[in-house]
Amino acid sequence: MSDNWSEEELRASVEAYVEMHRKESSGTAFSKKSYYEDLAKKFGRTVKSYEYRMQNISYVYSLQGRQWISGLKPARNVGAKVVHVLERLISEVEGQNLGELAEFDAEVERLKKAPPKAPPPGNKKPATSQSPVTQFIRDPAVVAWVLAEAAGICEWCGLPAPFTREEGSPFLEVHHVLRLADGGEDTIYNTVALCPNCHRELHYGAKKRELAAKLRRKIPRLS
Repeated sequence: MSDNWSEEELRASVEAYVEMHRKESSGTAFSKKSYYEDLAKKFGRTVKSYEYRMQNISYVYSLQGRQWISGLKPARNVGAKVVHVLERLISEVEGQNLGELAEFDAEVERLKKAPPKAPPPGNKKPATSQSPVTQFIRDPAVVAWVLAEAAGICEWCGLPAPFTREEGSPFLEVHHVLRLADGGEDTIYNTVALCPNCHRELHYGAKKRELAAKLRRKIPRLS
């Protein structure tokens, strides 16, 4: 797909996606096709081209470890520069900056298809950058309760924590089934204690949507 889209057109696509994403998260019914048709009328592209662009936006969400809109499976046939623009626009439209990771990960995926023949030199003195990142203020009591309830056992795979901390407590990570960035609540009814492997899979795994549904069925307090 050509990436010669104007900033205005990309922003309109992101605005439509974010609105649909919020509706899906809240359980509000909507028609994806009607959004594509409105964009097609405004900018003159085909309905199919907007559906595919929405899948590109899903790809950015997936690189961020977020839940994408059902029925819009991530399509990664998009350049890293466009990924960078989409990530920036998502931050602006949502009003939250989750950090610029998608562009980097997209470039890694591109290079994996044709890795450098010689070992890359890397950077002996990596450059640094600073930018404000949105951080949600979490309730420590929720984290403590969930970890105590798990008692050192991953609530998904059922295996013991992979190691203990220096002070002797088992290491598990508290995961929000519906991410705070996607409108999830910071309560015990949306959080579980997971081992690092299960935690990463629920963020980045190919079947993370199905796993999240199974997790809700498995743990009574999540239903």
